[in-house]
Amino acid sequence: MAKKSLGQWNEYHIMQGSCKVARISRNGICRIVDEKRMPYNLYLEEGSDLDVQLQNLENFYYWCASRVLTLDRQYAKEILNSIGASQSMTDRSRAEIALSYHCLSLMDIFWVKEADEGVSFQDINLFENHPDSTFIDVALRGRQMTVENRHLVADDLSTQGCFPKAWVRQNGTFYLLKDGGEEAVANELLASRICRCFQCNQVVYEQEVFDGQQVSASKIITSLEKAIVPMEHFEIYAANQEIDKMEYILELDGYSFYMMNILDYLIGNTDRHWGNWGFLVDNHTNQPVRLYDLMDFNRAFQSYDTVEGAVCLTTGRREAQLAAAVKAVGAIGLNQIAPVQREWFMDDKKFEMFQKRLEKLKLASNTRKQ
Repeated sequence: MAKKSLGQWNEYHIMQGSCKVARISRNGICRIVDEKRMPYNLYLEEGSDLDVQLQNLENFYYWCASRVLTLDRQYAKEILNSIGASQSMTDRSRAEIALSYHCLSLMDIFWVKEADEGVSFQDINLFENHPDSTFIDVALRGRQMTVENRHLVADDLSTQGCFPKAWVRQNGTFYLLKDGGEEAVANELLASRICRCFQCNQVVYEQEVFDGQQVSASKIITSLEKAIVPMEHFEIYAANQEIDKMEYILELDGYSFYMMNILDYLIGNTDRHWGNWGFLVDNHTNQPVRLYDLMDFNRAFQSYDTVEGAVCLTTGRREAQLAAAVKAVGAIGLNQIAPVQREWFMDDKKFEMFQKRLEKLKLASNTRKQ
């Protein structure tokens, strides 16, 4: 069936796997079928009030648009050009791109179909139907190509961030390849190696080569059973449900939250914004089970010239990373399980700063034990 434009559709069904969770008509009237399975960053309200209907449409378009890559990502224009898509920044135009491939993503199992569309999740989901990675040259290198079937690129479009990246499938398992230049890749690999010396759920980054250049590779953590919800998405849900975000985080998985602040301080990660960490969600219940594995280290060792570090982005307070890390050590300890080796570092100054920061936290850990 040919896809209709946003001005032609009559009703969309918002799905989670094979379950219908809501439906919305072109006039903004919606019906919530299963509130507990709704996407965390989509708020719809039943009712015939005109303002409610307009807000529903705005929220729906925004949610669809959030499932397309942002244009600050390197090579984003080349990716959109390759599928003949508009580079417009409006939510409606971006929503139209996402809807052209059913708003599919490798981050979760939500998708959208038209009310009269005879397609099932089993037929099109990316976890089971991912084709050969014909799009990787565009996603990682910005090379132009023609792609007629937009389903081929849904997984690459819905990968957030600003560095070149692309999903590939090897032996039935998805891996995310990330570029961004020699320094960014080296920083991510070193940071990942350091983090493995501490007890924490984390994505492991290994060195790979694509097109003769070094990239980092990490195994996917989502599946048909597990999804990830960035904290910026949960923030929308928390506001609508009057939930205290930080209280909820600490009660569910305070250990991972504190370890995140410890490790980000030690490796000088300045990119832990609220779109860069969040919850691992059980798709069967659509409920968070813990914070998802610590990931995305290619902006590590930034603001690495002072012991205090940059401003901590996770606590909601204006404090230095050192202060947040010391508080974290006071709450759960340092939890180092292996030594960090000098030979891993190519830069003496980088190693010296790491040692200074580690000594600060060891002192806080010793004070905690007394």
